[in-house]
Amino acid sequence: MTDGRRREGGRHTAALARPYAWTAGRTRPKVDLAVEALVETTAEGRTASFSPTNPLAAVMQLCLQKRSVAEVAAHLGVPLGVARVLIGDLLSAGQVSIRDTLTADASWDERNDLLERVLSGLRAL
Repeated sequence: MTDGRRREGGRHTAALARPYAWTAGRTRPKVDLAVEALVETTAEGRTASFSPTNPLAAVMQLCLQKRSVAEVAAHLGVPLGVARVLIGDLLSAGQVSIRDTLTADASWDERNDLLERVLSGLRAL
């Protein structure tokens, strides 16, 4: 390519640069977030003022209904690490809340059921 962008696996690498620009290059969130954790916009988040082009506004809009971290990433079309960083920033600011869906002593059946629900939700996108 002559415009300075490399192609990898049929995709422009520049296409991945934008989501990482949203996180200032950060790939790890401030808090550990499971892919199946449910995210919901808080009352404070519902009244926060963000530019409509701000990716944090997009996350808060998506999470007006509870969504898993994986669903947020899929809806935004960004890598899971980017979604985790954005959600972590909103969590630190009190604009979203996180509800873990499993406890450490969850049974195999509970874990399997959760994974099936997450996969079903992702396929529905």
